[in-house]
Amino acid sequence: MPPLDLAAAAPTALMQAGLAAAAGALGALALTGLVRDWLLRRQVVDRPNARSSHVRPTPRGGGIAVVATALVLLGLMAAAARYDRAPAALPPLWLAAAAALALISFRDDVRSLPAGLRLVVQALAVAAGLPALAAIGPVTQGLAPGPLDLAVAGLAWLAFLNFFNFMDGIDGISGVQAIAIGLGVAALGALTGVWAWLGPGAALAGAAAGFLVWNWRPAKIFLGDVGSVPLGYLLGGLLLSVAAAGFWASALILPAYYLADAGLTLLRRLLRGERIWEAHRSHFYQRAAAARGDHAVVARAVALANLGLVAAALLAAFHPLPALAAATAIVGLLLLWMMRA
Repeated sequence: MPPLDLAAAAPTALMQAGLAAAAGALGALALTGLVRDWLLRRQVVDRPNARSSHVRPTPRGGGIAVVATALVLLGLMAAAARYDRAPAALPPLWLAAAAALALISFRDDVRSLPAGLRLVVQALAVAAGLPALAAIGPVTQGLAPGPLDLAVAGLAWLAFLNFFNFMDGIDGISGVQAIAIGLGVAALGALTGVWAWLGPGAALAGAAAGFLVWNWRPAKIFLGDVGSVPLGYLLGGLLLSVAAAGFWASALILPAYYLADAGLTLLRRLLRGERIWEAHRSHFYQRAAAARGDHAVVARAVALANLGLVAAALLAAFHPLPALAAATAIVGLLLLWMMRA
């Protein structure tokens, strides 16, 4: 584990992270309003149907503002890292891949594209990002040989970005989750002395927070695939970087609720023979929101659970097994609460 150097690196890194969070929040907040007006003029809206969790037509595509803000900030960080001859936490190629995913996903938001085509593009983006990930270290901590380790990392990355997309089904939930993961990675970087994680984590959390103002119940705009897919890609890459650096337990804990809800729901639908690529309302959080008639109550419960998961992820940097046990309990209690809603 890198030694802490509070006298030298910490003040600069913390200041940069604070600026990134503030710039991300203010940028996304302002840009989302502009994007919303543009989407309304273009009539890019989600109209309620039998599988929807909303009751009125709402513009979708707010992710344009979130992703654009995040990519500008992350691009500046990558340029600064290159100037300092240091590796960027999120390499430029990852940012380019995220931008490409945003473009194809917005096309899907406007007019649906075949699921197979979307999956191929996502797989290509993941494949493009794997070499930089391999340079950090093995994601499986050496349990799998090099090529197999990369295959596992690629499948995990592809699954996570789709899980993040699947879970974007009620007001506020994706913003809450992105904030928790971003701040969790930033806090982990500060705790362990991996200062390169602070800026990207703070920038992604800040951009998500700016959008959340517009997306909180009742949502004035939705993230859309243009937001959820690239965000899933960037957050997934950041989490895999954390795992490759040796903090595998922390990387598992931060998104633990999303992994559990999406994974268990996917398994249940597979066992029922359902078409898993089609929209539905059977996630734990969707059923809880429908039962309680309030998205905000569920989003607040997820936020509260994520506070516990962030604390567990920080503990996992030093004591992985107790932290994993605590995270399992937190997620289990949240899912139980959702089932009983």
